[in-house]
Amino acid sequence: MNFFHQVVSYFGDGANWTGPTGIPTLFYRQFILSASVIVVAIVLGGGAGVVFGHTGRGSLVAVNAANAFRAVPSLALLTLLAISPQISLKWGGFLASFIALTVLAVPPILTNTYVGIREVDADVTDAARAMGLRGGQIMGRVELPLALPFIVAGIRTAAIEVVATSTLAAYVSYSDLGTPLLAGLSSNNSVEAFCASLLVILLAALFAVALGLLQRAVTPAGLRHHRRAGNMLAPAPAVEGAAAA
Repeated sequence: MNFFHQVVSYFGDGANWTGPTGIPTLFYRQFILSASVIVVAIVLGGGAGVVFGHTGRGSLVAVNAANAFRAVPSLALLTLLAISPQISLKWGGFLASFIALTVLAVPPILTNTYVGIREVDADVTDAARAMGLRGGQIMGRVELPLALPFIVAGIRTAAIEVVATSTLAAYVSYSDLGTPLLAGLSSNNSVEAFCASLLVILLAALFAVALGLLQRAVTPAGLRHHRRAGNMLAPAPAVEGAAAA
């Protein structure tokens, strides 16, 4: 109970809500960093996934290379970037954190986009081609809309990973929720570390819920009903998203 009261006192202390190290400022800075990374990862990974999925050329090398980058520890990459002052000191550590997190976010988006495009029924694309649609029109009007649920699932996975990992940005002097988290761990202040962790969980939950609603919105009604019926008949819930596979 004493620990619980300390947590309540931490959030009730006005000093923790004001100034450049206040909770709103740190929360906002982590949101900006995470959102920026996700937007760029969508452009890079999503764009590459659409092209490779539509053409099928070079896709094996590209997807495997992207997944290989997932084995690179973000902290190790941040440490390497911190060695170069031109990168580590740029924008108060934002650039180094941005690069490391983008490397983390691109693979699941690229993989899910590629798989989503390739999983479109060939009969559907053949019918579109028979109606006179060309390659670019088939990709934009047929393949991409049908693959959107897979794509958003990959974005959702990447967003949660980025939010959880962006606390490491404090190692390169970028102030976000990782700052009080690391400060609490280094000073054995379990209350501060616990409260910072709760805020990170809250931010990750906001991203997950928002993208979950978006995924539901872009999923065709017929496909939603088909999945719901499949889940009722299946002995165990299916794992969603190609990244999990």
